Amino acid sequence: MMLPVTLCTAAAAALVAIWLMIRVGQVRNAAKIFVGDGGDEKVIRRMRAHANFVESAPFVLILIGAIELAGKGQPWLAYVAGLYILGRVAHAFGMEGDPFGKLRFIGTVVTLLTLIGLGIVAVLIASGMM
Repeated sequence: MMLPVTLCTAAAAALVAIWLMIRVGQVRNAAKIFVGDGGDEKVIRRMRAHANFVESAPFVLILIGAIELAGKGQPWLAYVAGLYILGRVAHAFGMEGDPFGKLRFIGTVVTLLTLIGLGIVAVLIASGMM
């Protein structure tokens, strides 16, 4: 069985992860910090943006895959997945010191709502209520 939403989301997540890794590498090289964060705030911010992504992406991908396998995700699941990816990109830009803190906040809220929503749907499917 092909899981197009899961495959597309995993591909997008891989690209975001690579982009975040490159961004960390850029500031590390500029600051001549080759291990850890060296106490440099810009390095710390970019590392945390990458770590925050890695902390949530596996759960989102597993939930998307499970919901899609259950045949319960059409057509809304692709929109949720896309919003999650956009939220993570917004969060990464917000971690750069967004003057109003809106991008980081938006990215955080989108991630939390995605996890809560997908988790609830998974429980409803498992319990036969959906």
